[in-house]
Amino acid sequence: MAGTLLHARDAGALHKHAELIFRNGKYLYRINSNGDIPEFTVTDGERTLSAPLLWAFGTGKVGQSYLFQRNGNYLESRVTYFSTLQNIHFTPTRALTSPHDLEEAMARPVGMPEVKRCFSCHSVGSSIGEKFNTDKLTVGVTCEACHGPGSKHSTAMQASQLQQGIGDEEGKRLIFDPAKLSPGDSVDFCGSCHITWWDVKLTHLVGVYNVRSQPYRLMSSKCWGNGDSRITCVACHDPHESLSEDAGSYDQKCLACHLTTSGAKPTKEHPGAACPIGTKNCSTCHMPKINLPDMHHSFADHRIRVVRPGESFPE
Repeated sequence: MAGTLLHARDAGALHKHAELIFRNGKYLYRINSNGDIPEFTVTDGERTLSAPLLWAFGTGKVGQSYLFQRNGNYLESRVTYFSTLQNIHFTPTRALTSPHDLEEAMARPVGMPEVKRCFSCHSVGSSIGEKFNTDKLTVGVTCEACHGPGSKHSTAMQASQLQQGIGDEEGKRLIFDPAKLSPGDSVDFCGSCHITWWDVKLTHLVGVYNVRSQPYRLMSSKCWGNGDSRITCVACHDPHESLSEDAGSYDQKCLACHLTTSGAKPTKEHPGAACPIGTKNCSTCHMPKINLPDMHHSFADHRIRVVRPGESFPE
């Protein structure tokens, strides 16, 4: 998460390629990274528009999208870098195969309310009160994004160390600890950036694309019930560590609820029945990966379930 926002000049995904090219009909898109600041160019064969890219959103492990400015206004580039393509293609949900003009082909204007939301999830300190200012922000998701202001906490804990631990509790009181949230609040807390159950319902986000809303999919799982701390986001994913892509590394999380012996009776501690197939790599069967075409990538579906052959995608 620490690399989820970068100055475009620091975007390694771009600097790995001297030039990236994508064509849509008569429109030719280029990102040239030979200089310090990547240059974004679009031409229709008659006119050409160019702009230096300012901000890169996303680490580039899956994809990376870009913002630039024109006349003081933010615009989102019409193309995004995708790691599976090692190239650029239409930004997800922003494809325009027949734009009205070169300006529309190049980018989408982004209003200030949306700009603030983007930066609030991808950086720390972009807005102080109602004032948006990128000059003093911290790129990426760092400690204070989840724990709130930490200067008083840090001061108290440093003082406590000098006093051989006296005052630790005071230091802990001066910082917000998301680990103490109830299961529902914990998942909503992550959902404030990863899309909550209510976000999906109120925006009518249907079909495979709501797979990107892991909190919504998780809370739609039968085993979620009224909320269980053993299947919250942070029960499986440590936000202080890189994401594990080893399916087997999550097995013990599944077995914290599920029995391991067929025929054994569920208990309060282990309410989940034993899987008749096995106890390894559980997520490969029960959290299948769903391909999202405009993301050029497959994402694990967090609606935990018994997947039936030929079943339609469960909303």
